[in-house]
Amino acid sequence: MMADKTLPFTNEEIRELVERFPTPFHIYDEKGIRENARRMIKAFSWAPNFYEYFAVKAAPNPYLMSIFNQEGMGADCSSMAELELAKRCGIIGGKIMFTSNATPAEEYIMARKLGAIINIDDISHIPFIEKHGGLPDLVSLRYNPGLLRTGNAIIGNPHEAKYGFAREQVFEGYKILKEKGVKRFGLHAMIASNELNGDYFVDTAVMLFELAVEVSERVGIRFGFINLGGGIGIPYRPDQEAVDIEKVSKGIRDAYKEIIIPAALHPLKICLECGRVMTGPYGFLVSKVLHKKETYKKYIGLDACMANLMRPALYDAYHHITVVGKEDMPRDQIYDVTGSLCENNDKFAIDRELPVMEPDDIVVIHDTGAHGHAMGFNYNGKLRSAELLRRENGEVIEIRRAETIDDLFATLDFKGLSKFNKL
Repeated sequence: MMADKTLPFTNEEIRELVERFPTPFHIYDEKGIRENARRMIKAFSWAPNFYEYFAVKAAPNPYLMSIFNQEGMGADCSSMAELELAKRCGIIGGKIMFTSNATPAEEYIMARKLGAIINIDDISHIPFIEKHGGLPDLVSLRYNPGLLRTGNAIIGNPHEAKYGFAREQVFEGYKILKEKGVKRFGLHAMIASNELNGDYFVDTAVMLFELAVEVSERVGIRFGFINLGGGIGIPYRPDQEAVDIEKVSKGIRDAYKEIIIPAALHPLKICLECGRVMTGPYGFLVSKVLHKKETYKKYIGLDACMANLMRPALYDAYHHITVVGKEDMPRDQIYDVTGSLCENNDKFAIDRELPVMEPDDIVVIHDTGAHGHAMGFNYNGKLRSAELLRRENGEVIEIRRAETIDDLFATLDFKGLSKFNKL
């Protein structure tokens, strides 16, 4: 029998929520998120001024961002909207790490206005930033190791990735920044996504520590921080093991002692920009079965679709499914679990072993707390769902209402349509 995943709420709670809030909806577990944030900070308590910048792209909701702010974490932003979200949550200044690519001038200007740390993606952006708003006193560069490292399926191999400075460009970039009067420096890399091998992150730390030492010697600068990036994966499948964050931290600490301290670069601030591992396991998509279809295969049609959760269609990603009230029933049926979009890849599961399912069954799709609602879209006129937060005391509040038809049509000019039709 396949291993299972548990839920942080009872079946009775789910049924009550479905009575209060139309499905589909995403719901997040505040208790799990806070405990996870505290565990991360404790694991890296050895590091000088350790700081986690929550990757806003994973779950851009001000309530979730505020939870991390309350727990002593900041925001990793990559767009104007994410910068504005951080600002409205009271996350400003050095609490923001702005990491983007092919960046418009107005976004750099906004980042400068907020006092964010700008993490530059390309050497040509140095004069671009200087022209649009000026270079700040503190600048970080994003390093792409190319063929020196391998990536993974989601982010791609570094040599083929669009992100970051090539190795020799790193030295040239810091030299240019120094000549232009920049006084403080950071270094960053992000070369994997949803990686479950903890050694990968230790190896990344070693790579960046060694590069920082070499840059310091060759260019004559001193680093204030190293951002090790994110990419820590989560066990989407029940038989997978979570990354041991304490073990990863110990490996990074050992590398810090072996590389940074002898090079006289201590104290050096260590940063992360995790998103998926911070919220992913603590979010759930709740849906209802609308239809059951049998042709060449057996299909279960939900009231959710890939507009609510794009990962299975985009990455062929696995998300575990619980059928509420049927957890102990034999999984003796083989179903494709689908949405209603006019796309055949609109499937949450293919050939999945599940119990007998019927219309009105409540389905919970696990691990949707990161890159779930955030990747939603409106194809076929589908409306994005509500987001709920289960507070630590068990109270459930709505932190984003569901979209309406009026929301969808708000940018269309119906007033000009009658004139258009007369032409």
